[in-house]
Amino acid sequence: MLSVLLVLPVLSMLTIYFLRDSRTILLVALVYSILSLLQTYHIMLLFDTENASLFQFQEISGLIAIDGISLWLVWLVNMLMPIVILSVYKSVAGVNVIGGESSLALKQILILLIFIGFWSIAVFVVQNILLFYISFEGALVPMYFLIIHYGSRNRKVHASYMFFIYTLAGSLCLLLALLGLYIENGTGDYQILLMNRNSISDVTSYEHILWIAFFICFSIKLPIVGFHGWLLAAHVEAPTSASVILAAILLKMGSYGLLRYSIPLFPYATEYFRPFVLVICILSILYSSIAALSQSDMKIVIAYSSIGHMGTATLGLFSNDYLGIQGSIYFLISHGLISAALFLLVGVIYDRYHSRNILYYRGLVQAYPIYVLLLLIFSMANSAIPMSSGFVGEFLALLGAFNYNPFVAIIASLSIVLVPSFMLKLLHSISYGEFTRYMPTVTSDITYKEIMLFLPLFFFTFFLGIYPQFLFNDILEPSIFLL
Repeated sequence: MLSVLLVLPVLSMLTIYFLRDSRTILLVALVYSILSLLQTYHIMLLFDTENASLFQFQEISGLIAIDGISLWLVWLVNMLMPIVILSVYKSVAGVNVIGGESSLALKQILILLIFIGFWSIAVFVVQNILLFYISFEGALVPMYFLIIHYGSRNRKVHASYMFFIYTLAGSLCLLLALLGLYIENGTGDYQILLMNRNSISDVTSYEHILWIAFFICFSIKLPIVGFHGWLLAAHVEAPTSASVILAAILLKMGSYGLLRYSIPLFPYATEYFRPFVLVICILSILYSSIAALSQSDMKIVIAYSSIGHMGTATLGLFSNDYLGIQGSIYFLISHGLISAALFLLVGVIYDRYHSRNILYYRGLVQAYPIYVLLLLIFSMANSAIPMSSGFVGEFLALLGAFNYNPFVAIIASLSIVLVPSFMLKLLHSISYGEFTRYMPTVTSDITYKEIMLFLPLFFFTFFLGIYPQFLFNDILEPSIFLL
C-alpha cells in the first residue's frame, strides 16, 4: 500500500521525461498526482482504527510504515500536489510557464516539484533513522534548483545559497546525532529506538547533546527566530509553485522531526529544555508579527506569518499536554492549506503586474472584486477566525500551553491581535483607494482556471474548521498517546 505512494511519483517523473508536448506533460503529472491522492484515501479506508496506536502497512522488511500522524501529513502532501502542478501551468494566449516558455521548462519544473513530493512522503513513512536523514535532506536538492534556475529576481543565486548553507549546516548536526544513536543502540530502526529510549536517557549529558543536535536541525527547517534568514530570501526569489510547496510541506518536516524524534526519543532532555523552547516560541510569535507590519513585499509578509504560526505549533508540541499536541498537529495541517492559498494569491497578482510591492497597488477591489474576496477570506483564515481550521488548531495549541503555564499562553495569545493587524494592513493597502500611476492598465479578474486552484483549499479550510472531528478521529488521536 505505502510503496505505491513512493512508486507513483517515480513513474510520473520517468513518464514526463520522455514527453514533449506541454499539455500532455501537464496531464500526465496531474493524473499521477490524483492517483497518489486516491491511494491515500484508500489507505485511510483500510486503516485499522482498533490498532491505530500502532504503525501499520509495514513493507520492505519494516522500513516503511505509517501511523495516524504521518498518514494525515501524507494526505496533506498528496492533496496539495495536484494544485501545485496546476499552478505551474498558465494557458493564456498560448503556453506560458513560470521561468520559461517551452515544454522543456515545464518538464523540468514539474519533475523537480514531484521529486520534492516524493521525498516529503518518504520523510513521513520511513522507519529507519538513516533513511529519514536521506529523505529529509533529499528535498533540499530539487528546491535548490527551483530557486536558482526559476527564481523571479536577480538575487535568486544568493537566496539559493542561503537556503543550501543553512539547511546543510543543520543536516550535519542531525547526521552526527543519528550516527551517535546508531552506535549507541546498534540499530537504526525507529520502533526499536522508541522501545529503548530509556536506555538512551541513562547518560543525561549525552542525551542533551543529541537533543540539541536534533533541535538545531529541525529549528532551521521550521524555522524559528534566529534560524529564519534563509526562509525570507527563499520565498522572495522562489517561483510561486516553489513557495507553495516550501511553506505548505517542507516546513512541516521540521515540526514532524520534533514530534517524531526529539520529543519521544529524548524525554528527559525535552523536559529539561522545555522552558527554553517555550521562550523561543514566544519570541518567534512576537518578532515575526511585529516585523511583518513593516514589510512592503507581500511574500515576506506571508513568510513572517509562517514563522509565527510555526512558533505557535511548536508551542503546542512542547506544552506537555494532550490538547496542545493535538492542536499543534491540527495547526500544521491548517497552515499547509492556508499558506498555500495565500502564496497562490500573491502569484496571481504577480503574473499580471510582475511586482509584489504593496506600495505598487491601490484600489484592487474596483477591478478585481473576486480576487480581493478570496484574499479577504484566506487572510481571515490565516488570522484564525472562528469556523476556520486555523481557529481550532491555534485555540487548542494555546489551551495546551495554558494548561502547562498560563503566563506563557497569555503572552503567546498576543498573536490573536498581531496576526490580524498585519494581514488587514496588507489587505487594506492593496484593495482600497485610487489606482496608482504604476497600474495604468486593468487586466481580467481572477479566471475560472485560477479559481479551481482555490476551491479545494477553501473547502478543507472551512470544513476542518466547522467539523474538526474529521481530523480528530480514530486514526489520529490514538497515535498521539505514543508520544
